[in-house]
Amino acid sequence: MHSGSGSVLAVVAVLAALAVAAVSPAAQGPHRGNIVLVIADDHGQDTGAYGNPVLRTPHLDALAAEGTLFPNAFATTASCSPSRSVILTGLHNHRTAQYGLQHAVHHFNSYADLESLPVLLAQAGYRTARVGKYHVAPEAVYRFDEVISGPERNPVQMAENAAAFIRADRARPFFLYFATSDPHRSGDPSVAGADRPAGPMIGVPDGFGNRAEGYVGVREEQYRPEEVIVPPWLPDNSSTRAELAEYYQSVSRVDTGVGRLMEVLKAAGVYEDTLIVYMSDHGAAFAGAKTTVYEPGLRSPLIVRHPAADRRGVRSNAMISWVDITPTLVEFAGASAPRYGQPIELAEIRQEVPADHGFHGRSFLPVLWQENPSGWDEVHASHTLHEITMYYPMRAVRDRRYKLIWNLAHGIPFPFAADLWRSSTWQGVYQPQGMEARYGVRTAREYMHRAEFELYDMQSDPFESQNLAGSAQHAAVLQEYKEKIRAFQRRTSDPWLVEWGRRHAPAP
Repeated sequence: MHSGSGSVLAVVAVLAALAVAAVSPAAQGPHRGNIVLVIADDHGQDTGAYGNPVLRTPHLDALAAEGTLFPNAFATTASCSPSRSVILTGLHNHRTAQYGLQHAVHHFNSYADLESLPVLLAQAGYRTARVGKYHVAPEAVYRFDEVISGPERNPVQMAENAAAFIRADRARPFFLYFATSDPHRSGDPSVAGADRPAGPMIGVPDGFGNRAEGYVGVREEQYRPEEVIVPPWLPDNSSTRAELAEYYQSVSRVDTGVGRLMEVLKAAGVYEDTLIVYMSDHGAAFAGAKTTVYEPGLRSPLIVRHPAADRRGVRSNAMISWVDITPTLVEFAGASAPRYGQPIELAEIRQEVPADHGFHGRSFLPVLWQENPSGWDEVHASHTLHEITMYYPMRAVRDRRYKLIWNLAHGIPFPFAADLWRSSTWQGVYQPQGMEARYGVRTAREYMHRAEFELYDMQSDPFESQNLAGSAQHAAVLQEYKEKIRAFQRRTSDPWLVEWGRRHAPAP
């Protein structure tokens, strides 16, 4: 071979190397990480990291120390199925049509033409799986590649059952939807340390899924009623404290499962390559929170650990809505966002809503490590039903200063979820005192019979005890926030937009 052939071979080798690099994963752009979305059931902002010194949640606290914690994170509706439809689509539930609970006689289903988060991620090349509570329909809309079995009250077992999926097919990123049934009420009284009959009973403390025999692999944390912290929106009595102690134990069980899930991710070698989101569908299952659009029902935990975080242990004051979850995860995955046509046929309002639209929310990835990002100062709520017998549509807007609630069904008593009505926390004050019973910051009468509009100054009245809607001093504020709600309804294709013309049209 003469001397020139070596140069030719060297050039060929370089070209070959460049060709390999051109198709290698590193040359195709940044690596798309895995996604783990952990959703607890009826968990308020009750952890050590959120400021509760009694609750023992070391694993959630560690996750917050490695990620971003959002004190101002809000569900859009404090009802399980409707909220999950929002989380998994980025659309308010008046647009998903998951107006109420999916299961049993309630039987609410989402529109069949929606493109949910697992479907969008699968289209982008992700493996998808769910384990635990599902509670949305139809399955064709909320479709996962794999359904992992696991007892919904034992998150440790759920994590171990998910290990095989996490380890499989390392060539493709994965999306794991990990949904516990804790700390939802169980419908049964606690039997831990007590001789009580099973089954729902009015006025008996609920067990929140806790069992005398415990759960395999779970180290249970138990709490004494006298040590729990009773928030101002609940009555401080023995019945409430007994239920809070059970609720705390169930929250700690979730924490144990999160700890085990983190161990599984680390053992599989994917922890440092995974976006981890911890949240709840909405706030705690107590009257005054669940099924309402008051703060304890909507304000929920949100902790996000990004694998490539610029900063750790951030506390962000951004106001985040559950409609922002899917847009954020879609952006992280590099997936495509859908667009939808307009389903509204009501001629009275069709011209007011957009002809087509995308997500109702937006990605918060760009501000994930900012403590006080601008432009994240307003959230909205939309609630229509919980159980089929609980029609009570409400719309709300909340910013840093004021919150306005529009109770469209204000002429009827506020309906109770069955488990909240029979709870010892509610019955402990209602049975002996009736409508004049003091339940936290309001009476039972005020809770059950509401004005059409409720306006609160969230800076001076964070527990929403003084309705300013009838105040002449706040007339201009009331009108301004009515317009905010109406603009929100236009933007999000809300059929209840029609009620402004029907109820509040000027006199002829």
